[in-house]
Amino acid sequence: MLKFLGRRLLGLIPILFFVSVLIFLFVHLIPGDPARLLAGADASYSDIAAVRSRLGLDKPILAQYLSYVSNMFHGNLGTSFRTGRPVVSEIGDRFMPTLLLTLVSMLWSFIVALVVGVISTIKKDKWQDYTVRFGALSGISLPSFWLGLMLMQLFSVQLHWLPTVGFNSWKGIILPSLTLGSGIAAVLARFTRASLQEVLQEDYTRTARAKGLAYNLVIWKHALRNALIPVVTMAGLQFGYLLGGSVVVETVFSWPGEGRLLIDSVGFRDYPVIQGEMLLFALEFILINVLVDILYAVLNPQIRLE
Repeated sequence: MLKFLGRRLLGLIPILFFVSVLIFLFVHLIPGDPARLLAGADASYSDIAAVRSRLGLDKPILAQYLSYVSNMFHGNLGTSFRTGRPVVSEIGDRFMPTLLLTLVSMLWSFIVALVVGVISTIKKDKWQDYTVRFGALSGISLPSFWLGLMLMQLFSVQLHWLPTVGFNSWKGIILPSLTLGSGIAAVLARFTRASLQEVLQEDYTRTARAKGLAYNLVIWKHALRNALIPVVTMAGLQFGYLLGGSVVVETVFSWPGEGRLLIDSVGFRDYPVIQGEMLLFALEFILINVLVDILYAVLNPQIRLE
């Protein structure tokens, strides 16, 4: 296990280097001049040039990248053009709200998907199964921004049960987590059902049925653990998506997380913050994949992390 983790962590270095090159190039291709935005609409050319020099944007692109990489290896991701604060502080202030929203969304969606997928399998080709399949298809198809606005209209505007925006109490996380997790629950429910259907065709489950074990017991005791392996894979990918892809939901509900910070940074052409956010998203995906590999070995002892 330790050898496996060591190899995977060492593999982070070339991956992050390659990702940093792509991010740096793509960010600098964004239309617009940060110096002009910071200097103001009435600024003269000399003022804009002074701001560009202060930000280091007047240097060749290669020199800018080498300076960025050198600072990055010292734990310095630069300074925000917009606020003047270190990028690490900007991202750190927004990380916990995004992590909290992601964990709550992932927790309820995984539990619901597991229960619903099992019920759909037990009641195969009955009205419960058709209801689950229809609900899963609807959850995948509905745009998150539309669902968020509809939930806001119902529970906030009409019923006055929940707040519309922000996070001032535990009630503030309910609507964003429902919006963010609905699509994930639908995807995981379909995967759970499909994986269980496949596992139930294996010889060992059919043997258990032939010995007289109840169908429900075969599912919960014998089939579910092996069926969870592809579900865990998808859940890991979806968790990474939630951490880095909650931009729309955070914008709709004015959630003070990384997604909203990224939108604000793109609007102001805040290169250091955009680069820091994208690097963090890439790192999160890599670490989540490592965690998924470890969960493989926990769920199936035949899998060895070598």
